[in-house]
Amino acid sequence: MIERYTLPEMGALFSDNFKYSTWLKIELLACEARYEMGDIPREDFEIIKSKAKFNIKRILEIEEETKHDVIAFLTNVAEYVGPTSRHIHYGMTSSDVLDTTLSFQMKAAGEIILKDLIELKEILKSKAIEHRKSFCVGRSHGIHAEITSMGLKFSNWFEECKRNITRTENAIKTISVGQVSGAVGTFEHLSPKVEEFVCSKLGLNSAPVSTQVIQRDRHAEFLTTLAIIGSSLEKIAIEIRHLQRTEVLEAEEYFSAGQKGSSAMPHKRNPIISERITGISRILRANAIAALENVALWHERDISHSSVERVIIPDSCIILNYALSLTKKLIKNLVVYPENMLKNLEITRGLVFSQKVLLKLVESGISREDAYKLVQTESMKVWADKDLNLKQQLLNSAEIRKYLKENEIEDLFDYENTLKNIDHIFNRTIYKD
Repeated sequence: MIERYTLPEMGALFSDNFKYSTWLKIELLACEARYEMGDIPREDFEIIKSKAKFNIKRILEIEEETKHDVIAFLTNVAEYVGPTSRHIHYGMTSSDVLDTTLSFQMKAAGEIILKDLIELKEILKSKAIEHRKSFCVGRSHGIHAEITSMGLKFSNWFEECKRNITRTENAIKTISVGQVSGAVGTFEHLSPKVEEFVCSKLGLNSAPVSTQVIQRDRHAEFLTTLAIIGSSLEKIAIEIRHLQRTEVLEAEEYFSAGQKGSSAMPHKRNPIISERITGISRILRANAIAALENVALWHERDISHSSVERVIIPDSCIILNYALSLTKKLIKNLVVYPENMLKNLEITRGLVFSQKVLLKLVESGISREDAYKLVQTESMKVWADKDLNLKQQLLNSAEIRKYLKENEIEDLFDYENTLKNIDHIFNRTIYKD
């Protein structure tokens, strides 16, 4: 009765044609279920099956008068079917069609987003492996902290992407429910078998209980999941925006031949993709708040949620699909500058090794408090005088040399040793996947 479902592009999912086509599928499936139960004569069902169709222009004309979209749709279908259309929509309410269709759309949209996330995960994994030992400075509060690797940045994003995949799978499961249960969800005029038949054919589960609508906590879970994904993408985008700053330039968005950065300044290479992703994430979070506001409806149903959902659900699904597409290209084509990362590591002239010195002094037998004071004293001199470096200050310090030999100090300033446990992290993340 219903053709095999294949995923269209995200925008097509929320088109009028797709919406009305799904409405018609639901109505025809309900008729098929009732025909198999003996409620509709065979000849009537054959007429319905062969003649049922719709015309979008005509639906909109009728809706101008009725001010009711589902009635306008049913009236138009009846114009094609004739008198046997009396079997269509029997015992059903508008929300049986509207909410089941919306679940069908959101499930399909979720599957597109899931596919995007899986592709992004693989791109992040590849980049993490490529830059596993690309030394760069770790920053806390925006200030140089200790040495890390560019690969660890990618592996962090990789793990977060995996969590978003799990969240999306759960959100798809939550929203994959339909209802064909009548005016207030009691099945007074329609057998529950009709609902079971319709939902199974659409790849949905029957909502265990509903009122006149599918409960909106399901939609809120879906939209908040999209918002979390958007925030994760923003997290990546903001990091890249910081790394692309002229005085940092450790990574940069790919700048294609012929691309222009500014109408006024020909030299500009701006992080426009990252900025676009950042902006999109704000819309996703705002829409998630609106979805949360939709959870509380009056009694068995009102339609305060409807006007909101007509905007926030298509918009959130479409712009997240777009943002994920941008992020995949952004990461895949990201230009990384290892030489600049090393250059920036040396800006503070050895201060990134201060904790190693502190701990070595503690190992020598002095208190942590005394060790901290000794290292901080020399470190502040280096902060104040750009001609100084920490290693030389330690070698020249009589107090430090009471506890540490020259070769011990030299060994503390070894880059390679700082990432000695990176494979332990990768074994728990990248290599485990």
